[in-house]
Amino acid sequence: MTQDNAPSSMSWLGPDIRRARKQGADGLARRQQARLADAVARARTKSPYYRDLYRGLPRRVDDPTLLPVTDKRRLMERFDDWATDRDVTYDKVRSFVDDPERIGDKFLGRYMVATTSGTSGRRGLFVLDDRYMDIGAALTSQALATWLGPSGMLRAAARGGRFAQLVAVGGHYVGFAGNRRAAREGGWRNKILRAFSVHTPLPELVAQLNAYRPAVIIGYTSTVMLLTAEREAGRLTIDPVLVQPAGETMTTADTDRIAAAFGGHTVVRTVYGATECTYLSHSCAEGWYHVNSDWAVVEPVEADYRPTPPGQYSHTVLVTNVANRVQPFLRYDLGDSVLLNPDPCRCGSPLPAIRVQGRAGDILTFPGLSGDEVRISPLALSTLFDRTPGVDLFQVEQTAPSTLRVRLRLAEGAAPDLVWRSVESELKVLSADNKLAEFTIERAAEPPEQSSGGKFRTVIPSPEH
Repeated sequence: MTQDNAPSSMSWLGPDIRRARKQGADGLARRQQARLADAVARARTKSPYYRDLYRGLPRRVDDPTLLPVTDKRRLMERFDDWATDRDVTYDKVRSFVDDPERIGDKFLGRYMVATTSGTSGRRGLFVLDDRYMDIGAALTSQALATWLGPSGMLRAAARGGRFAQLVAVGGHYVGFAGNRRAAREGGWRNKILRAFSVHTPLPELVAQLNAYRPAVIIGYTSTVMLLTAEREAGRLTIDPVLVQPAGETMTTADTDRIAAAFGGHTVVRTVYGATECTYLSHSCAEGWYHVNSDWAVVEPVEADYRPTPPGQYSHTVLVTNVANRVQPFLRYDLGDSVLLNPDPCRCGSPLPAIRVQGRAGDILTFPGLSGDEVRISPLALSTLFDRTPGVDLFQVEQTAPSTLRVRLRLAEGAAPDLVWRSVESELKVLSADNKLAEFTIERAAEPPEQSSGGKFRTVIPSPEH
């Protein structure tokens, strides 16, 4: 076992998080600078990629603006040089994630592996150490305590403390892999946390949640919005203490609708993060996302990476995760447009506050066999491609009510016809499971298309909806 991931006591973590918030902006800044300097020093010592990238920088760097920018494409191209553990290679990780039986296992006996397409549609293979996972869990626990307060925590406990986690299954996605890992390791988390697949047809998902009666629901925004409509229609009868949508951008109207549907005693809070930094931020009652700046750095920037003034939406955002040591994400271009609050948040939190414009969670609507409309989360489509070997970049466009046009860019060495047969088979299963009416799948000759802003929108609903 490497020193970077050796087990150690994390008992100091919770008290330190609470102490940092009591100390305010100065205490948060001191921790951020010290942890950034440590992360940079470790990366340039143990990662050949960062050693080359940081050549010529000062010996100690605690100012993120001195660092060059990285992104998913550059890191994936230098995968074997990026990791600080020299046993971590692209071939080993890819072989691991291509085996569905290994979901939830520890890669090399010591790491969790997660895959994602994110906003760009380009597959990412990310290796996460236990330190990162422990820090993320502690920050989430702190957010839960803040959101619910003592009375809310007691109400959740009175309902068995059951968590329903709405996750993409069938692949090494961070939520599902973490849930499978907890199930195999046992312990208290396994007893109160149950995963529900976002691929499950909506009537079945509603029945499963009604039977489980969770105190807390955590899941992708688009799936939560589908469940909100079911609650409004009276088919979903649960009364959770907390609903926490995540993974896709929300409006105030969305959160207000969820709160109204589930009743006055349900708290609705959201998170903004990514597999690259799951614990990045948590929302407050004022609708802002508060960045956990003791463990992360967020920089709203223009296209040339100059800082965007507070109060204005940025071209993109650079994120630094100072917790993950095996694959450092330092000044990483996440691709979203964010706005930094120029004023102290009225909720009283000393953490920096942002709003997010990126990552829309559009729901696709198809005609059903019985003449009704069937709505499907975009995640149910995008994760299908994430788990299909040979797909480097994908784009799915609903060109007609029952037609999907699929654009693919394949990984080097992939067999086009074999990959297409896998994709076509998966889409047909999705159609059958959701009882769709006519369903046409078009194999596009053209590659995925960029928007005018240079991004790839992975799932494009029909403009009629």
